[in-house]
Amino acid sequence: MTKDRGINRWELVTCAVQGHVTYAPDDEALAERLSGTTGLGDVWRCLRCGEFVIGEPHGRGRAEDAPMIMRGKALRQAIILRLLAVERLLRAVVIGLAAYAVWKFRGTRGAIQATLDRDLPVFRAAGFKVDQMTVVHELEKALAAKPSTLVLLTLALTAYALIEVLEAVGLWLLKRWGEYFAVIATSVFLPLEIHDLAKGITMTRAVTFGINIAAVVYLLISKRLFGLRGGRKAYDEERRGEQLLDVERAAMPS
Repeated sequence: MTKDRGINRWELVTCAVQGHVTYAPDDEALAERLSGTTGLGDVWRCLRCGEFVIGEPHGRGRAEDAPMIMRGKALRQAIILRLLAVERLLRAVVIGLAAYAVWKFRGTRGAIQATLDRDLPVFRAAGFKVDQMTVVHELEKALAAKPSTLVLLTLALTAYALIEVLEAVGLWLLKRWGEYFAVIATSVFLPLEIHDLAKGITMTRAVTFGINIAAVVYLLISKRLFGLRGGRKAYDEERRGEQLLDVERAAMPS
């Protein structure tokens, strides 16, 4: 295999999952370079991975009308976006579970308070310094919160989870609006994450902040959002140029 054929592991894996894509251009000379004949029948070169595939082409027409196939840079970007979509979905699940936990806590706080009132004196009498335990302090603070505060917290967490789900959907579908939404939604919460880091740096906070910063910068630059690097027009021209170039490269002899 040569580099000109554009074969790498990502294209091969994608073709293994989604299937090959072949195309017969009207230009006879170009069609001859994209096709061949074997003892098993005619073969056509896949526009994604460059391998020859037995059988009739999936489409015919002008080279300019060849299907837009993600390969090379575009395919790598798609994989990164879908990995980010999975991360956003997992985050939405965690936040959703937190919202559910707060809601359930609101309904059982009376029983929890009664248990603490009954058991804490016993532990104190036994010599345990429960009043110095962080968990006990946090639990007492939560129990002291107003019911309306817990309702607002539940609603806020639920809204946050829905935002993460919408991000995940847009990024997984590789939609332009999803990229914009992800950048805006992520950027809005960055000041809160910086505030949390200022209060105390933990591994979870640092990793989350790092992922979000990297995601925003990557989307802005690679997808040319908000007019960067020529904006949408330059992005579309780049994709069209890559498509035509890929057809020519696929037709080059190895």
